[in-house]
Amino acid sequence: MRTDVEIIAVKGRLPRIRCSGSLQGRLTEADTVNLIGVAASPLGGDEISVRIEVGDGVLLRVRSVAAAVALPGRNTLRSSTAWSCSVAGELDLDPAPTIVAANAVHHSHVTVHGSASASVRLRERVQIGRAGESSGFWSGELEADIDNRPLLRHRIELGAGSVTDDELGRPLALISELRYPETDSMPPTPADATVLRLAGDATLLTWQGQRLPSD
Repeated sequence: MRTDVEIIAVKGRLPRIRCSGSLQGRLTEADTVNLIGVAASPLGGDEISVRIEVGDGVLLRVRSVAAAVALPGRNTLRSSTAWSCSVAGELDLDPAPTIVAANAVHHSHVTVHGSASASVRLRERVQIGRAGESSGFWSGELEADIDNRPLLRHRIELGAGSVTDDELGRPLALISELRYPETDSMPPTPADATVLRLAGDATLLTWQGQRLPSD
């Protein structure tokens, strides 16, 4: 299944939402859009595309009401989600976790193009397996540019067959959070996460473990 979501927020108007496929968007507050699954997805073979535009002087929060459970399809194990974000105002993107179940394979690709005045918080959470499962695979790419200058190129793998795949203690859960500009007043969550300071007044928080902590 092909799923396309478009969220456009400009000053003086409520966000415009267009959706087709397995996701629908609902405006739950004047500045908050929640993504709601209306069909089982992502299944193997599914492609999900989410495009977000945030105009100057606008705050947009994007959430989802439930975790996305990636499952193998009949003909292929692989599914994918692509997030494309163009930000001149303030974007807070924090969807519910992605659970890669059974032996499914899921790929995430996030791109951010921000102006010099943009503010971005982008958090991604991943869990390999439901209870008793550990055979799924997830890979993620994050590309961020600010004011037409490269800020970050980041790729990571998790689960069976990944570069960290080790029967003695492989990580099965991930939290990744990009902040631009950095916010010193916000402590890292979880507390044992690693925070990398990036050139260009940004930070990348990364945490890996066996199970995602409860918020």
